[in-house]
Amino acid sequence: MTESILDNVHINFDSGSLWVMNLVLGLVMFGVALEISISDFKPLWLKPKALIVGLVSQFIALPAITFLLVYAIDPLPSIALGMFMVAACPGGNISNFISYLSNANTALSVSLTAMATMLAIVMTPLNFHFWSMLYTPSSSLINEISISSIEMFKLVFLLLGLPLLLGMLINYKIPELALKIAKKLKILSLVFFICLVFIALYNNRVIFMDYILYVFWIVLVHNLIAFSTGYSIGRLFGLTETSVRSITIETGIQNSGLGLLLIFTFFDGLGGMALLAAFWGIWHIISGLILAAFWNRKSVVKETIA
Repeated sequence: MTESILDNVHINFDSGSLWVMNLVLGLVMFGVALEISISDFKPLWLKPKALIVGLVSQFIALPAITFLLVYAIDPLPSIALGMFMVAACPGGNISNFISYLSNANTALSVSLTAMATMLAIVMTPLNFHFWSMLYTPSSSLINEISISSIEMFKLVFLLLGLPLLLGMLINYKIPELALKIAKKLKILSLVFFICLVFIALYNNRVIFMDYILYVFWIVLVHNLIAFSTGYSIGRLFGLTETSVRSITIETGIQNSGLGLLLIFTFFDGLGGMALLAAFWGIWHIISGLILAAFWNRKSVVKETIA
């Protein structure tokens, strides 16, 4: 009964709100990009190890471990699709702030955000399609909906690629102006985006309350595994404490806002997917702040990138 309802229910989010959500996410990424300069990429060529490990953790390890988790717990197909979508997204736009609070390697965090955002233009549609098609229940659901990976690629480019390039261009041409408006724009747009998510949940509160307990524990376990994946991989490759912290945060704080937009655009707000991504977007802020509070109490030696 639960399966037949949740896998077929669609979250109500009208086209006007969807356009606003697209615009706000673009502004969020533009605000992030205003603080990114070409110099942030220099460590990639000087000391690439930590960056490569971070990207592997985000785009290879997390989706693969998510697949194993899905296979183990056998969630509803629409929930599985939501898990694959979240795992395929790049690091969230608050990851740099969480890294700062955690006494982590903020230079590495910024570099990972920039690189992951650019790679996500290709990797997010690719990872989502690959892993969701590999899992039979979710692949059956995708075949019923029939989405286009090319169209998803185009939307991800518009939402992430263009704002990133434009923001970095302004930072390069007029750095003083970029830094002046970056913080205000990023905070304002992020608050606006969170409000839109809450409005979407409120308008569908009956569905949300009916299934929150089912989604709640899955998001908690998935998010904990994401943090653990980043931490374990950082330790495995012998990175410094602050770099391990940054990779942990970048892997556990996912851009669920991007995931939500893709779900509303290509899956018509499919119930399980939308609920999981929306709750992840709320929970990873809470879990990130809890982790930051824990790490903030433990002093570490600062370094630049690795």
